[in-house]
Amino acid sequence: MTSGQGLRHFHAVILAGGRGTRFWPRSRRRLPKQLLPVVGTTSLLRQTVERLSALVPPERIWVLTSETLRRRVVRELPDVPRRQVIAEPVQRNTGPAIGLAARLLLEQDPAAVMGVFPSDHFIERQGIFREVVRRAVREAADGGRLIVLGIPPRSPETGYGYIRFPKGVTVGGADPLKVEKFEEKPGLMRAKRFVKAGNYYWNAGMFIWRAAAIQEAIETFMPSTAQALARLAPLASRGFTASLRRHYALCDDKSIDYGVLEHAKNIAGFACPPFGWNDVGGWDAVYELLRGKHQLSVSRSELRELESFGNFVDAPGKLTALIGVKDLIVVDTPDALLICSRGEAQRVSQLVKDLEAAKRDALL
Repeated sequence: MTSGQGLRHFHAVILAGGRGTRFWPRSRRRLPKQLLPVVGTTSLLRQTVERLSALVPPERIWVLTSETLRRRVVRELPDVPRRQVIAEPVQRNTGPAIGLAARLLLEQDPAAVMGVFPSDHFIERQGIFREVVRRAVREAADGGRLIVLGIPPRSPETGYGYIRFPKGVTVGGADPLKVEKFEEKPGLMRAKRFVKAGNYYWNAGMFIWRAAAIQEAIETFMPSTAQALARLAPLASRGFTASLRRHYALCDDKSIDYGVLEHAKNIAGFACPPFGWNDVGGWDAVYELLRGKHQLSVSRSELRELESFGNFVDAPGKLTALIGVKDLIVVDTPDALLICSRGEAQRVSQLVKDLEAAKRDALL
């Protein structure tokens, strides 16, 4: 397959089934993070589609979400064909989701090259990002390798997995590199060593490969998942939804990283140039994205402060007054109010688990 043909066969698969629990109380089961205007005036999902629209038309965009969210996703993305918004009947992690997408694409296009993208990330320098994707599509189409995108680390993050490239890697190099190893989320000391070494990059969960290549890898390394997906009725048939509900639950609950990438040998990666990637992992990240160089506090509503600084306030429709406090997260909704210290916002997901255990479903 030539490079031009690869681009013509490129399909974007967007994973949009997550709950976004770290954005409680704004993010809820029926309106999670990816459907909210967390950064900017449109939802993170719509921003994802818009930055890919220069590379792929709507008829080659596929979105995998949950049954609970499918109607909202369809309304949010009117240009994407409805039949290409696929509702997973149960959550089974990224391995089965990607396997399902590969199977559906191969029904439509045996030469399909698929890019896998999270629906809830933010990318500032979109032109640079799109050029990296173009290069990765050409490489995946021509060589049949599984391509991963590595993000140059800005800090020793413990919440991300890492990709180890060969030593001496050049940031933003035009050629794909051998992936020596995938490292799971490290402790702080190991993360510091990774950053200092210079050849460890963040694994952002963005992948590009031929649909046939990833399907073959899933058949090899996740055989029970491959067998369950092989039993599905064709997408165009009346029996597709019923067969998906019957067989999808039999898939392994594994990420594509654990299930395939840590075992496959035909993996290459791009050491991406900085393009302003952020996984928008919690309210702290929103504060950092929205504050200006000289701005100490960030508010989405009217804010008055006395001897206060470094605060983030999301309290629509009301004045918020802060006196003598610093580094707070304040998020107000009609039925819940969150107040926590900046730096502790990652623990919001634990609070959501506590609410689940207490069966406070109305707050979820």
